[in-house]
Amino acid sequence: MPFIDFRSDTVTKPTPEMRRAMSEAEVGDDVYGEDPTVNR
Repeated sequence: MPFIDFRSDTVTKPTPEMRRAMSEAEVGDDVYGEDPTVNR
């Protein structure tokens, strides 16, 4: 039986590609209508 680790989102280390995607992401506050991804 395989072991399933449900902590993955708290112990996973982002790769350089993941960090780049986060740093380049369009962001904004959806409550104030500033999030371009929500507005699209």
